[in-house]
Amino acid sequence: MQRNTDDLLTALSPMFTRIEPRLQAAKYIHAVMSDLPKRNGWTIAEHAGDRSPAATQRLLNRARWDTPGAMSVVRRFAAERLNAAPGPTRLTVGALDESGQEKKGQATAGVKRQHMGCAGGIDNGVNTVYLAFIRAGTGHALIGARQWIPAEHITDPVTAITTGLPLDLVFATKGELAIGLLTDAWRDGIGFDFIAGDEVYGTCTKLRTFLEDHQQAYVLRVRSSFALTLGGGTRLTCQQAVTRHCRPKRAWTIRSAGQGSKGERAYAWAWIATSGPRHFLLVRKHRKNGELAFHYCFVPEGQPVTLPRLIAAAGLRWPVEESFESAKDLFGLDQSQVRLYEAFLRHLVLVMAALAICAVSAAAARHRTDTQAPPPTRPGQQPPADPGLIPLTIAEIKRLFNAATTSTPSLLHTAHWSIWRRRHQARARWFHKRARLAAA
Repeated sequence: MQRNTDDLLTALSPMFTRIEPRLQAAKYIHAVMSDLPKRNGWTIAEHAGDRSPAATQRLLNRARWDTPGAMSVVRRFAAERLNAAPGPTRLTVGALDESGQEKKGQATAGVKRQHMGCAGGIDNGVNTVYLAFIRAGTGHALIGARQWIPAEHITDPVTAITTGLPLDLVFATKGELAIGLLTDAWRDGIGFDFIAGDEVYGTCTKLRTFLEDHQQAYVLRVRSSFALTLGGGTRLTCQQAVTRHCRPKRAWTIRSAGQGSKGERAYAWAWIATSGPRHFLLVRKHRKNGELAFHYCFVPEGQPVTLPRLIAAAGLRWPVEESFESAKDLFGLDQSQVRLYEAFLRHLVLVMAALAICAVSAAAARHRTDTQAPPPTRPGQQPPADPGLIPLTIAEIKRLFNAATTSTPSLLHTAHWSIWRRRHQARARWFHKRARLAAA
């Protein structure tokens, strides 16, 4: 953990022209990795030992340092170390998704009344598009972020100046922001087996065309009304295609979309070939309520096209939600109190650096710390005497690091509770899997 921290801070050093902001950025990263209940300018400055928040505010608002360059450093660090973590070769997925932060007033760059997933509906806030790097069975981290700015903010000179918008900034949809994030990742030499995303990105024709032009496979969610062209030139919506071609039970197969915290996430799946030889509709059906989800897929020439591979790629979209949860709850991704466009992005990249350090540390320790007992094979099976331990998580890595670098609480006490939690979670997972066997 300490080695990963030192390596990333060393790699970030050239992004700063002066030593003062470089040292302050290191303090900022350590502060967001700490156990502070809230992470804002005041609490971070107090944790860093500063006499006032001035240095922290200067770091975000006025100091000269290369924000895009720092984002690139964090991106390469996270992707390279997740790929280098022990384990067999697995699928790598670039997951696109947006996350919001509620804001008051109208003085923040990009703030507007809009749909906010974090608020559960329409609320005042800002939205940012993220790219996550996910390696199956290993780990995941956020490696790119671009804030969505409403068109009226860019065209209004007063708003543009007061919120610090770049002079060359042009309006971009979330799909176009995703194109920019993928371009940055490819420029840094980061490749993906698949790109995944929800309906916002699946219905963006420009994004799909961009991916196909670059021969990049994708599995993108689309709405039930999304129009497909099937063999013979038949034009149908996704819902109509399922009704026509997936009526018999033999059209569906039960497969896992991946391992969840409580066991395998099993669904019924079907796929339908479209008029193009490399395009498919992948349909997921919930086994209890029959709810359908649709994925439009593209696999370029020379790559294997199998149903299990598409299902695995579709199932690897959900870890980006875990990255959001960890970044917000553990590192304060949504706790910034900045107003300016550049300051907001600087807060994000420093939080993403803290998340990347913990994520790659957890990935490196995963094979050594996973001692879970074998899963049950029959409903009435007796539980094992020792359920073992789940692998170290990002949250546990963070707790242990803080205990090792501070005097309270003791590292021994923190390690005891870490083992207790992981054993309890391993036991809960075992019983949950047995309950699923009984239900099946």
